[in-house]
Order: sequence, then structure tokens, then C-alpha cells
Amino acid sequence: MSVLVYTESEGGKFKKAAFEVASYAKEVANMLGTTVTAVSINANDSSELGGYGVDKVLEIKNDKLTDFNAKAYANSLKQVVEKEEAKVVIVSSSVDSKSLASILTVYLNAGYVTNVVELPESVSPFVVKRTAFTNKAFNKTEVTAAIKIIGVSNNSYGIKEVSGTATVEGFEPLISEGDFTTNIISVDKATDKVSIADAEIVVSGGRGLKGPENWGMIEDLADVLGAATACSKPVSDLGWRPHSEHVGQTGKPVAANLYIAIGISGAIQHLAGINSSKVKVVINNDPEAPFFKAADYGIVGDAFEVVPQLIEKLKEFKANNA
Repeated sequence: MSVLVYTESEGGKFKKAAFEVASYAKEVANMLGTTVTAVSINANDSSELGGYGVDKVLEIKNDKLTDFNAKAYANSLKQVVEKEEAKVVIVSSSVDSKSLASILTVYLNAGYVTNVVELPESVSPFVVKRTAFTNKAFNKTEVTAAIKIIGVSNNSYGIKEVSGTATVEGFEPLISEGDFTTNIISVDKATDKVSIADAEIVVSGGRGLKGPENWGMIEDLADVLGAATACSKPVSDLGWRPHSEHVGQTGKPVAANLYIAIGISGAIQHLAGINSSKVKVVINNDPEAPFFKAADYGIVGDAFEVVPQLIEKLKEFKANNA
């Protein structure tokens, strides 16, 4: 009766979140005195999960599951849970994992807790700490259902490497046409950039950049930092940047280790989407911008003067510490 963890992959490679939830699952398993079993779907090398605390991997290889499908993936995981008699299931807080976990909760009559930011306070009763009210507060939730599904907030626990190996076993779920009531028609993906979901650092720009022709400054800073680029809602609404880069309550949530906001005033909807980030830095020429109240560090100044200097200083630092 091991702790079960769903490890996301894309193009055969595990996402960073997969290693984080595996690390989290290992510690939960230690608290429960059991082992960790992971589920991988069409991953190239499932054995590497052993380096993050996984004892056994049930590896699913199925061409029908090449593209993510919440219902089909949830049905596959349901069969694994029943096979392993798992009582605790760990998933990430990605959009995909939240989609399948909601369906899996119904299939298993489970208790599903999202946005968990710490290890369980106790396992008997099972109590976890999670964010609430769009990241403005925390609450402690007791899960009383027999099967518990825990959604771990991205970048909240971190990745813990261990010395270990995982045994890999094949698993063939029974999938029917009824699992594919929705289908993906096409996927448009930027392959040359760090994704917002996986990024530890995010550089975000707002209307203070004055136009899309100035976006190179954001990309230059992101390149130096190895960061993802993002934007505020007005920027995506104006068509300066694609909607996939819009972060905030109505866009993508960000839980980065470092979030740099440039020329963003800090509307409440934007702040709600990035409040889970650990360190927030704001660059704005308006000292009254609401974002400064939420920032850990703030620079009052013209972004067109501050950011180029910041880029040069970072380049010098990297050159001297290579």
C-alpha cells in the first residue's frame, strides 16, 4: 500500500514538477512507513525517478495517450490506484494534473486537496497546509476520505535528490473509446523558451514598456537569468504578447522562486496569480504603484534605464563567476 505519485512528462522527458512531486511523495511515504510507486505515461527513461525517492515505476506505453487527455489519463490512474491499493495519491498543480485529478476524485470517491505548500502536519489525522483565497491566506485542511489526492503547489517543496534506484514494470490500462469524448485537434507550442510552469525565474512586462517593439529588453533579461517571459493581461489583450504568456488570476498562475515585474502596476487580479512566488521584484517609475506593497524588493525608476544596467551587471557577474 505505497504512496502513489503521478509524474508528468512531455515529449518523453519528465517535467521539473515530476521530480518535485516524487520528492514530496518520498517524504510522505517516510511519514507513513511505506514506499513510493510512480506512474509514468510514455516517458523515455522512467528509471531516473529512482534518484528522487521512487521505489517502483509502473510505466504506461500507449500511443493513444501521446497527447494529454484528462479522462483517459484519469481512468488509467484509477486502475493503478486500485491495483496498488494506494490510499495517498500525489500530483502536481499543473493545469493537466488538476484536470485529471478532479475526474480521478469522482472515480475513486476520494478527497482532493489543491495548492498544498508543505508536508502534512500529521498523517493521522491527515492534515495539510494549503493556500486559499487566491493565495492571500493559508488554511489547514483535514482529509477524512479513505483515498486522499494531494495537489502540491509548484516550487513549494523543491526537488530533493537521493541515492536510490527504481524498479520499472510495464502496465497496460484498459482504455475504451468512451475515454476520448474530447480530443486535441492541434497544439501550438513555443519550443525555444523556458515554460512558465517549469520556470524558477519569471521576467514579466506590462504596459509600462509602451509597445511590443521594446519587448527585446524583457527577453534579454530572461536570457541572462535563464528565465521564462510573461506579461500582464493588458499586454496580451493589446496583442503585444501571446495569451500563453499572460499571468494572473485570469491567466496562468506563477509560483516561481523569483518573479520580476517590469512596468506592471499590480492590479489585484495580477497579484492574485503571482502571490505564491517566493521573491517578488518590481521595477516601476510610479512610486505609488500597488505592486510595491506586495514586493520583496522594489526599484523606483525608468525601466528603459534600469533594466539595461541590470542586464550588464548580471553579465559581468556571470563572466566573473563562470
